[in-house]
Amino acid sequence: MTDPSTESVPARVRSDVAHNARVWNYWLGGKDNYPVDRAVGDQVTGMYPSIGEVARADRAFLGRVVRHLAGDRGITQFLDIGTGLPTFNNTHEIAQHTAPRSRVVYVDNDPIVLTHARALLTSSPEGATEYIDADAHHPEQILRSVEPTLDLKQPVAVMMLGILNFVLDTGEAQDIVRKLMDAVPSGSYLVLTHPTLELGGEGNEAAMRFWNENATPPITARTRAEFVAFMDGLDILEPGIVSCARWRAEPGSQETEVAQFGAVARKP
Repeated sequence: MTDPSTESVPARVRSDVAHNARVWNYWLGGKDNYPVDRAVGDQVTGMYPSIGEVARADRAFLGRVVRHLAGDRGITQFLDIGTGLPTFNNTHEIAQHTAPRSRVVYVDNDPIVLTHARALLTSSPEGATEYIDADAHHPEQILRSVEPTLDLKQPVAVMMLGILNFVLDTGEAQDIVRKLMDAVPSGSYLVLTHPTLELGGEGNEAAMRFWNENATPPITARTRAEFVAFMDGLDILEPGIVSCARWRAEPGSQETEVAQFGAVARKP
């Protein structure tokens, strides 16, 4: 996609406006982005130099969580909402490497993500990998679409990494999480990351304003209290609400704290 003129581009794609999935891909070192995405990504990096570390820490958090849930908690069903463009160590790869019969459903509504996901997100023979074109703002549609790949009578890990920050109204974001977790049984898990202006993220405020004026979709940060509220009624696993870089980091790890909350909670 680095040379859009040679690509077959889905009709819904706007190559003249930066889009989160493609800019995030750029920050992770991927090639699935346009010049406008790189320009905005570079501008944000200039304003908030640690944004690349945030992207990498979020990705590493995903890996640690999936290995823990599939390996230590016996979870073999994953609903990954707002997955973004496939890069490395995708949810199904980690889950199925740890527990080959794992079943994974990815959810996104970006047409380029859809095209790449269907080409690249293959499954282990024992498990299943599916992709559905749906919007996080419509949890009922998501829940109707996940079966039969996922059995909602059995525990599911609902993964929402860096996605609720695109739901600008906090009450609506809480309602989305509540509907999703009400639909899954006891023993299911909620996995969240979310940008914050706490944890040293104050410098991100101007970068977020620039993003909202020049890219899509718009984004918001939230406080620790707002983040914790997403997990009302759930049991938060140790080490609790921390920078996603510090959540069960490998012993001896020198991970730098980033301004992105991370947490995992279990439905009792």
